Amino acid sequence: MSTTTTPIPDQKKVGMVSLGCPKALVDSERILTRLRADGYAMSPDYAGADVVLVNTCGFLDSAKEESLQAIGEAIAENGRVIVTGCMGEEADAIRAAHPSVLAVTGAHQYEAVVEAVHEHAPPSQGPFVDLIPQPDVKLTPRHYSYLKISEGCNHSCAFCIIPDLRGKLASRRIDAVLREAEKLVAAGTKELLVISQDTSAYGVDTRHESRSWKGREVRAHMTDLARELGQLDIGGGVPPWVRLHYVYPYPHVDAVIPLMAEGLLTPYLDIPFQHASPKVLRAMKRPANEAKVLERLKGWRKICPEIAIRSSFVVGFPGETEEDFKYLLDWLEEAQLDRVGAFRFEPVEGAQANALPDPVPEEVKEERYTRIMEVTERISAAKLASKVGRRIPVIIDEVGEPDEDGDIGATGRSQSDAPEIDGAVYLRNVPQVLAPGDIVTVSIEDSDAHDLFGAVA
Repeated sequence: MSTTTTPIPDQKKVGMVSLGCPKALVDSERILTRLRADGYAMSPDYAGADVVLVNTCGFLDSAKEESLQAIGEAIAENGRVIVTGCMGEEADAIRAAHPSVLAVTGAHQYEAVVEAVHEHAPPSQGPFVDLIPQPDVKLTPRHYSYLKISEGCNHSCAFCIIPDLRGKLASRRIDAVLREAEKLVAAGTKELLVISQDTSAYGVDTRHESRSWKGREVRAHMTDLARELGQLDIGGGVPPWVRLHYVYPYPHVDAVIPLMAEGLLTPYLDIPFQHASPKVLRAMKRPANEAKVLERLKGWRKICPEIAIRSSFVVGFPGETEEDFKYLLDWLEEAQLDRVGAFRFEPVEGAQANALPDPVPEEVKEERYTRIMEVTERISAAKLASKVGRRIPVIIDEVGEPDEDGDIGATGRSQSDAPEIDGAVYLRNVPQVLAPGDIVTVSIEDSDAHDLFGAVA
């Protein structure tokens, strides 16, 4: 008796271009994970993809322009493009610029994206072809992962349209977040980067509901989450580095500082202060308690001297006077923040700030931007210089090839440095066995305004 076999067809392949913030990167990972479960393969380039997804950013006009350029490049290189992400809320503008896009969906609309892929590149293999389930798709290196704890935001800052793009605060269940974190650590993650639009507000929308976790009740609350993440084990009873991003300085933030002092939480806080002048903060519709913040910073440093504070500031906001700007510079001199990013104010379509009087001329914005960067660079240089001669933990991101003398260099980060946005630690002559994800003790030998240089101790 003869039998015929039907070969399994080649998998359809999906390409992905992910723009914008880490929260968008997590969205991209979730979309690709769902598509892989449906039998799709990932394509590393345009040429091999049956369809290309472009996950856009729509926060600033410059980001929208970058998104439109990325869509245009994907169309030119591949021709079959599906658009998603924050700029997806402006489907008319996207289609006006690029009429040939196959579909447009908004931010974190995972089901709609997957449906669009199914429609325009139907899967050739059914889901779950593999006997062994594939792990989730990660777009970051194996040793660090973003952990998104909520969507949306309840603030109504005058310069921001995030609530319009991503909606009101919607917190994930605490047990779901902890399960994901545990799974990531088991798969090799050494550093968890906790992200959301407002990490301090986690659980406010669910009245900080409790869930059972490891035989105990745990609240959906930033402090409970931080404490539980510090109980995870990357080996030998050592907790992962846990880094809190987008933290508004609500009073309960004080409660996480002792966890840093105990070594359960990475001594690092990313707090978007945006300005210091009470007048400008009121115009931005943000809390104007800058004096109290300075006192709290001093208190945090007493409890945990190693704490690093990163923040971002907007210069040239409508109505910002030279007096307001000097107030900000004086505040920064006193605050002595470790890492600072600055942005020139840019009108965003739909933002309340566009209607404010007294716009700041572009040349004044540029001059203020230069001045704030000079001040913060000087502070950063002094902070880093104080670490020369010390021994600090460093997580390795990249190991180079041997040079002509056989020496191997490596790039890593200290606990004061988040990936992509902060500085680096450059190591010379490292052991051949060193690998990305290793956490080693480093003797710091030199520094500049942004980075450290040293050798494995």
